[in-house]
Amino acid sequence: MADIDVKIAQWKLVEVGRVVLIRSGPYTGKLAAIVEIVDHRRVLVDGPSTEEKKIVPRHVLPLSHATLTHFVIPQLPRAAGTGPVKKLWEKNEIDGKWAQSGFAKKTDRIERRKNLTDFERFKVLRLRKQARYEVQKAHAKLRAAAPKA
Repeated sequence: MADIDVKIAQWKLVEVGRVVLIRSGPYTGKLAAIVEIVDHRRVLVDGPSTEEKKIVPRHVLPLSHATLTHFVIPQLPRAAGTGPVKKLWEKNEIDGKWAQSGFAKKTDRIERRKNLTDFERFKVLRLRKQARYEVQKAHAKLRAAAPKA
């Protein structure tokens, strides 16, 4: 038989140290780390963010209200207090890594678009029309230059 090295996809596992995005409840849109697994449906989370408005207090969260991210705080002991969690959170720069992720950028873009004024929406419309015109012009040039079959 051949030597096959099978690797398990790690980022979907519910584990102590996994960073989750809270999807519903009073802390919607905030990040927290899994500190302890209560049972197959609930986890104990703690979110000691470096930003004051993004702090999530320690509480039990149903997994149905959380989205697992691919960020993990390595070597986080089970049931660690808020102090050690905060130190490891800052050491691993979770807030910075999250800000650079595609999901965070997408949600920021959606939020910014949601809060546009009427005039800003009009400016976006005009810019999109200009961009579409330039693309169509370049496409027409390519079609004209292409040999006829």
